[in-house]
Amino acid sequence: MTDITRTTTTPTIDTRLKIAALWTSLLFIFAYVDIFAHLRADVVTDVLAGKVAVFTVDQSFLLLTTLYVIIPSLMISLSLILPPGANRLTNIIVAAVYALTILGSCIGEVWIYYWLGSLTEVLLLLVIMRYAWKMP
Repeated sequence: MTDITRTTTTPTIDTRLKIAALWTSLLFIFAYVDIFAHLRADVVTDVLAGKVAVFTVDQSFLLLTTLYVIIPSLMISLSLILPPGANRLTNIIVAAVYALTILGSCIGEVWIYYWLGSLTEVLLLLVIMRYAWKMP
């Protein structure tokens, strides 16, 4: 009788793919937290009055909001195609800036779903920064 030992190995996933996946997850949470906000009466009332938080909904607001979403969307691709040095630096800087803006958006917020979504986003960004920092 032979003793066959089965070994399983987990395939290694390139760090760039991990970072791209984390940016993708972040964008899904961005989208759903914003969609859920539009189910709140206070948000709907403000939007109908042309306001979002302290901002007036106008061309500038929508342009800057679009840019805010474009950047992490591009980070998915940039994480895969930038050379290592630029990749590391770009991911660390962009993730840090976004973590700060997300935490800033929580000021005065009382809805638990918003805090949960925001804290999850910040955790994902911290993981992105960690992977980028340790990127070979």
